[in-house]
Amino acid sequence: MPNPLSKPCTAFDGQRRLLSGPLIEVALAVKAATEKDPSITILVFDDMTGRVIDLDFRGTKADVIERLSRPPQTFPGRYRPRSNEVSEPPKDEISEPRGRGRPKLGVVSREVTLLPRHWEWLTAQPGGASAVLRRLVEEARRNGGTQQQRRTAQEAAYQFMQAIAGDLPGYEEATRALFADDRARLEHCIAAWPEDVRFHALHLAFDRKDHSSDKVGSGKEAP
Repeated sequence: MPNPLSKPCTAFDGQRRLLSGPLIEVALAVKAATEKDPSITILVFDDMTGRVIDLDFRGTKADVIERLSRPPQTFPGRYRPRSNEVSEPPKDEISEPRGRGRPKLGVVSREVTLLPRHWEWLTAQPGGASAVLRRLVEEARRNGGTQQQRRTAQEAAYQFMQAIAGDLPGYEEATRALFADDRARLEHCIAAWPEDVRFHALHLAFDRKDHSSDKVGSGKEAP
């Protein structure tokens, strides 16, 4: 599981970028800034999703770090098991006896529902239905990886723009250009926006890389 303290983030004071870097560095810098000037309101954005991170700055630095280090607790559905209950492993995790001489490949058996014509096509392919389905899935993963990355980047930029630039001129047209994957048009639509907002929106949409930490007050400087 990734270290939550190293999550790449960016802090904005209004429409001025303050800092980009790992969550722990950004959070502590924002804590220091808000303690120095309690009147300011700083938003911290998750650079992977573009969403605002809700941070609790109460207590000491150690208190803040301890809260940030806690892994999120999620429970499937509405049922939360009691501590003294032992849950049964999912069916997919139950080992089944292997046939003689057949190597264990980590294959998971699940039900697949297809139309008759799909089954007819699969059974006619060399290697059997399972081998064909595995091959199709692998091909889809390879071919769809880039598209998924683009969708993720677009969604992150949209979330950031919605939170910080929703009332700026050209916002609606900018979102259309974003999801049309038209960088030139997006740059034109946001040309009048504050420089830090403009830069970060384009960065999330098209140029995301690992962030190195920048100093508070770095303003327009790129991560």
